[in-house]
Amino acid sequence: MRLGARALNAAGFAACVALLAYAFYTQFHLKLEPCPLCIFQRIGVAVTGVTFALAALWNPRRTAGRRICAVLIVLAALATAGVALRHLYVQSLPPGTLPSCGAPLAVLLKFTPVWDVVRKVLTGSGECGEVNWRFLGLAMPGWVLISALGLLALGLYANLRRRRSAD
Repeated sequence: MRLGARALNAAGFAACVALLAYAFYTQFHLKLEPCPLCIFQRIGVAVTGVTFALAALWNPRRTAGRRICAVLIVLAALATAGVALRHLYVQSLPPGTLPSCGAPLAVLLKFTPVWDVVRKVLTGSGECGEVNWRFLGLAMPGWVLISALGLLALGLYANLRRRRSAD
């Protein structure tokens, strides 16, 4: 049985919800406070999930609509993967080469223009270089990178493959 685009997009949405649920579990149950780059990755996963949900709800029949869904999912997943790659790079730097920890993200957002906050967060700081969780040898941003690339592939497959008339 071949799953339709609506079911695959719904599965992508469910995967994003599961990723976010685990992120909140690690924060509130395991007491691992997210750094600013972790928060940006969560935002990326949430945006990817919303695009999957919209694609599942819309379920366009025409090629142009399916391409729009695919492009939006790819953009969201690539942005998430980019932040995860940056986080992995920051974590790979030797100790002492990152700038010291700055103000918390909430304080930065309160007193600094949004684009300056984004630039500052993406340059990384001391708290983003800390690895305090691993699974099978990979830190959390490594798993986010793998997940984002998997979601990207799912979004492309669900929305760009040839459809049968039953889809």
